[in-house]
Amino acid sequence: MSRIGKKPVLLGEGVTAVIVDNLITLKGPKGELSLNIHPLASAEVSEGQVIISPKNDIKLARAVHGLTRSLIANMANGVKNGYEKKLEMVGTGYRVIKKGQGLQLSLGFSHQIDFPATEGINLEVEGNTVIIVKGIDKQLVGQVAADIRALRPPEPYKGKGVRYSGEHVRRKAGKQTKASATGAGK
Repeated sequence: MSRIGKKPVLLGEGVTAVIVDNLITLKGPKGELSLNIHPLASAEVSEGQVIISPKNDIKLARAVHGLTRSLIANMANGVKNGYEKKLEMVGTGYRVIKKGQGLQLSLGFSHQIDFPATEGINLEVEGNTVIIVKGIDKQLVGQVAADIRALRPPEPYKGKGVRYSGEHVRRKAGKQTKASATGAGK
């Protein structure tokens, strides 16, 4: 059995869980999330916690056991606290403007890029170079942040582009001329 799957998911204060026909629904102060439980796993709610167990002992059931527990734990944290990812824009002229619910980005192209709002995600702008993606669904927050980053990923020579806050971009040395490579130009 999965070591992660054996741990019960503590729901916390203000979070409730209801299971109906392999569909678990968690409600909390930030919102509501639902998940279809895999047929090889079962879940039950008791005393403010959710306990997940595999239905049999085949390899797939054991794998789904830990996965289901992790997904439900992420949902419980999301409806209680929510998730957020910060993105930084590095580069001359790179900036972002909040336009309605979406964003308008200037990323060094000849045109502006309009990034539409996604349902369940709140996009915020700090200054004009920091984007904050907030929501209750961990997977959706990460996907929207990755979609914004993919518009102009950081390049290795000057480090320009959209990067996650705290992300380290490995820099490469630029081209060297023949004189500077041999040291003859000094």
